Amino acid sequence: MKEYDVGGMGCAACSARVEKAVLEVAGVSSCSVSLLTNSMLVEGTASDDAIVSAVENAGYTACKRKTKRKASEDDSLADKETPVLLKRLLISFGFLILLMYLSMGHVMWNFPLPLFLQNNPALIGTLQMILSAIVIGINHKFFTNGFKGLIHRAPNMDTLVAMGSSASFVYSFYVLILMFVSKNSAHYLHDLYFESAAMILALITLGKMLEARSKGKTTNALKSLMNLAPKTTTVIRDGEEVKVSVDDVKKGDIFVVRPGESIPVDGIIIGGNSALDESALTGESVPVDKSVGDVVSAATINQSGFIKCEATRVGEDTTFSQIIKLVREASATKAPIAKIADKVSGIFVPVVMAIALLVFVVWMILGKSVGFSLIRAISVLVISCPCALGLATPVAIMVGNGKGAKSGILFKTAASLEMAARTQIVALDKTGTITKGEPEVTDIIGEENLLQIAYSLEKKSEHPLAKAIVKYGEENGISALETTDFVIFAGGGLKASLEEETICGGNADYVKKYVDISAEFLEKANKIASEGKTPIFFAKGKQVLGIIAVADKIKTDSAKAIEELKRMGIRTVMLTGDNKLSAETIAKQVGIEDVLAELKPEQKEKAIVNLQKEGKVAMVGDGINDAPSLTRADIGIAIGAGTDVAIDAADIVLVNSNLSDVGAAIRLSRATLKIIRENLFWAFIYNVICIPVAAGAFVWAGLTLNPMIGAAAMSLSSFCVVTNALRLNFFDVRKMK
Repeated sequence: MKEYDVGGMGCAACSARVEKAVLEVAGVSSCSVSLLTNSMLVEGTASDDAIVSAVENAGYTACKRKTKRKASEDDSLADKETPVLLKRLLISFGFLILLMYLSMGHVMWNFPLPLFLQNNPALIGTLQMILSAIVIGINHKFFTNGFKGLIHRAPNMDTLVAMGSSASFVYSFYVLILMFVSKNSAHYLHDLYFESAAMILALITLGKMLEARSKGKTTNALKSLMNLAPKTTTVIRDGEEVKVSVDDVKKGDIFVVRPGESIPVDGIIIGGNSALDESALTGESVPVDKSVGDVVSAATINQSGFIKCEATRVGEDTTFSQIIKLVREASATKAPIAKIADKVSGIFVPVVMAIALLVFVVWMILGKSVGFSLIRAISVLVISCPCALGLATPVAIMVGNGKGAKSGILFKTAASLEMAARTQIVALDKTGTITKGEPEVTDIIGEENLLQIAYSLEKKSEHPLAKAIVKYGEENGISALETTDFVIFAGGGLKASLEEETICGGNADYVKKYVDISAEFLEKANKIASEGKTPIFFAKGKQVLGIIAVADKIKTDSAKAIEELKRMGIRTVMLTGDNKLSAETIAKQVGIEDVLAELKPEQKEKAIVNLQKEGKVAMVGDGINDAPSLTRADIGIAIGAGTDVAIDAADIVLVNSNLSDVGAAIRLSRATLKIIRENLFWAFIYNVICIPVAAGAFVWAGLTLNPMIGAAAMSLSSFCVVTNALRLNFFDVRKMK
């Protein structure tokens, strides 16, 4: 997926136009344009030149976003708009005060004027025109962007503002000419609307500045994460400590971290021990003890001891950089609910222009003056707000993603952030998800050579149960026998060749394929399973060697997490490849009533399909065998400590591997969706109510709207939408309501 910076966009109509233009390029399979970050994500085989050319032909600018090695150096989220808009605003208001004094202060309230202006209405009007023209010049971007959009047949918000201001200025200029040729020019002063032309621009600029400031705050969570990345670190070169840029750290380098310093890259501790603050990645404030052999991640903070580490992942490969990348990409994508606003935004501006023209014509037919009719049309143009529609979804998505990232919950796309809120069923893997995934050998029942053969077979497997047997074998000094033809049967077991005989290990159904298992062994296995342990059968040739029982400890938060999901109205189901008795025992301990056990990966996937007939399903897993079901589910949730395959297949990643974060992710999603709905409701209702009022539909009741008030209302509309989204920053994702 390629990322581009897009310039010249002012509202949702602009982003919709850019998106449409790029999607028409041959080789582009998908395109998502973010008005919030002025960025664009494009997927497909189309060249950069073709994509940039399409954007430029649509009337905007684009360039390929340069890759930053360090997230902390990426200034793409910096608020560059506010200072520029503030400067424009202050200068505009300086001239606007003089203009308002001449137009309203003197004309309406008889404020005193210099002697050379007294009894000279034409000169007063001329000065108003000059001051108005200066304000127009200061805010010329509205006109260049607006009329450029009109030329490219893609009118936008700036088009509405430019047309409204231009109409006021042109009509006032016409009246000014009449003043010069008329003998009684004083009564024309009330027909001048130069102050409206200037005030509209100033108020819209004020609104844009407030909006820009608020938009800047929506990225605060992400920017605060970026700032945690250190710029320099200390590495050992030629036996001496040397201060270098983090960019210069290579895989395999030895670096040291003192108390109070941040970890520069991902690595493994090779000396010393300490307590690390990992809240930047996990959201957990409690420090985590680390010693030799433990993994450390970039941007975490060393709180106590001196540690020496070996770099394992650097640059963009660090966990921290990947988190930043995920959050950025998710913020640039669009939620399904945003498609409603996009469709409306695409036709909004042309419809408003048509309404404004119709309003002018209708009032003229009804016998009203040109001035009255024009003011009504201008009010329609300037009060309409496509920006609020365009910002309703992306600002909430940005804040929600940032909040999730700070809490150790990563949403890969905007769609996943929305979909999680609709979850009705949560399907959970057992090992590594509900349990710690660190099983231990508890019982050995069988032949004397059982442990050695089991150790030799399981040594080539990466399964958590296999690791438990291997660990036990190593602790007891068992030596491995040479095996060949090693094969893994997912969800079943393993087999290999030893001394020209087949050895196998796994669950009862799998081992039964090779040997007959006595009723005595099956009874013992059932007893083991009833205690929550997993019995693993081993056989050599035609002989059953025995059973090794393995038990996995339940995570401390599993029962609480299941209870929270139930209180949220969500059904929980366990899907596991483990034997039925063991699975049911674990399920009972954590409060899960529905259990589907002894499932192979393809059976897990089918189980997800069946559950989807009953509602929206979220699958939670951590292993390679969970990847198909994670992909099949409406929402795939990967435990952060799981395999890369599982994480790649998932839509949401729980960095700190706590099961309770499943409920937290759903709560955050629900809160974000609520904000989006509120924003969309406000944006639609605002336009539905305000446009008729501006058009003069309620003149009969004495209700009219001045264009200046319309401009102020339009500006505040976008500001309100952005500010509402910022409330998510105060949402506690881990607190049950």
